[in-house]
Amino acid sequence: MKVKVLNSSNFKQEVLDANETVLVDFYADWCGPCRLVAPVIEDLAEKYAGKVKMCKLNVDDSGDVAMKYGIQSIPTVLLFKNGQQVDGFLGAQPRPSIERFIDKNIN
Repeated sequence: MKVKVLNSSNFKQEVLDANETVLVDFYADWCGPCRLVAPVIEDLAEKYAGKVKMCKLNVDDSGDVAMKYGIQSIPTVLLFKNGQQVDGFLGAQPRPSIERFIDKNIN
């Protein structure tokens, strides 16, 4: 399972219209902490396959989406259920913290 790359044109279809839990990692290529979170999210995409759709959105390329969700610092991870934002966290987190975040939202 790969992490789905989002942009302004597919965000609605992939996240807001989804009938599943979707995790979105808001990042930028130049962001050091974002580069720490990215491999963890990719790794967790395998673990949570079929339970959570893992996605990432480059805020530099899709600033309109980032602005809509009030993203002011990155990395920011938001969790959506049935198209509604239900939770999120700011900043790079270690893998166990990200797993706990996902687990509490899918159980």
